[in-house]
Amino acid sequence: MIKGGSVRVNGRVIVRPSHRVNATDTIECAIDPWVSRAAHKLIGALDSSGLQVPARVLDAGASTGGFTQVLLSRGAQLVYAVDVGHGQLAPVVRADPRVRVREGLNLRDLTLADLDDEPVDLVVADVSFISLRMLLEPLFAVLRPDGRAMLMIKPQFEVGRERLGAGGVVHSPSDRRQAIDAVVEDAAGLGWIPQWRADSQLAGPAGNLEHFVCFHAVRSEDEEPDDIRLG
Repeated sequence: MIKGGSVRVNGRVIVRPSHRVNATDTIECAIDPWVSRAAHKLIGALDSSGLQVPARVLDAGASTGGFTQVLLSRGAQLVYAVDVGHGQLAPVVRADPRVRVREGLNLRDLTLADLDDEPVDLVVADVSFISLRMLLEPLFAVLRPDGRAMLMIKPQFEVGRERLGAGGVVHSPSDRRQAIDAVVEDAAGLGWIPQWRADSQLAGPAGNLEHFVCFHAVRSEDEEPDDIRLG
C-alpha cells in the first residue's frame, strides 16, 4: 500500500515504508482500485496523449496487470497479458474473460502464434531488467500495419550499470536523454516514428523518471509526423 502511493502523511504521498512519522502527523490511507501503481502511469499517458484504446491489445511485461486493468477499463475487448514470469498477474485481472494470459514467455521470442495468429491493434510495454531496444522488433512484428505502440522507456535499464547512481537511479539528465533517444532511433530504423511523447506523471519507486513514447508507422512519403492524430 505504501509503495503503491496510497498513503499520505500531512498531505504528502509517502512511498518509503521506512518513513518516520510523529504522533501529531495526519496519516491518510486511500484504497486504490488498481492492482499496481503502474496503472496510474498508463492512465496519465492515455489521458495526456488522447490515445483511444482499440479492441485487441498486447500488454508486454504485464506483471501484476496494472496496464491490463487500465486497458480493459478503457474499452479493450481482448488483452494478451505477456510476461516472462509466472503467477504474478492479480487474480481479479486473471479471471477477466477478456484477458488471455501468456506466462513464462520471453518477449524476445514473441510471435504471432502466441497471439492466436492475429496482429494486435496496440502494444503497451512496461518491461524491467532488459533493454527495450532488444524487444522493438518482435513487438512491432505483431502489430497490424497501422497499429500503435505506447512504450514506457525505463532509462535505468537502458544506460548500463556503470551509469547508475545509488539505488539504481539515473541521475544524469544527459544519460537519461541519450537512453530515451536510442530507443526512439532504433524504432525509427524499423519504420516507426514517435507520434507523442512525455515523461511519466509518476516516478518509479526508486525515483527514476520514466518516459512514454507512442509510435506509429508512416505509410506514405507525403505523410509527416505532425499530420498524425491520436484520436
